[in-house]
Amino acid sequence: MEADKTMFEIYREATYSGKYKVVYFTDLHDHNKEFEIISATEGEHYYDGFIKNWRKDKAKLLIDKFVRRLNEGEKLTPADLECELAEYIPQAT
Repeated sequence: MEADKTMFEIYREATYSGKYKVVYFTDLHDHNKEFEIISATEGEHYYDGFIKNWRKDKAKLLIDKFVRRLNEGEKLTPADLECELAEYIPQAT
């Protein structure tokens, strides 16, 4: 079902480290929700979107690998991420 999806954002930390991070908003719990949302909004937006909950773990592994590559200095675009995640991105209705 296309409505069964997880919202996420990749952002660059606003701190001195400037590391890229990912937050899965739909998966947040009360104990970490406020901190994670504030961190993402204070950071530099890179990409946001949705992944299907079906095989979500596989999509998260791809996203984590992509973020690791960004942090290693590889020059990647949001379009590169969309290509890698194509089968996990819900279709617009």
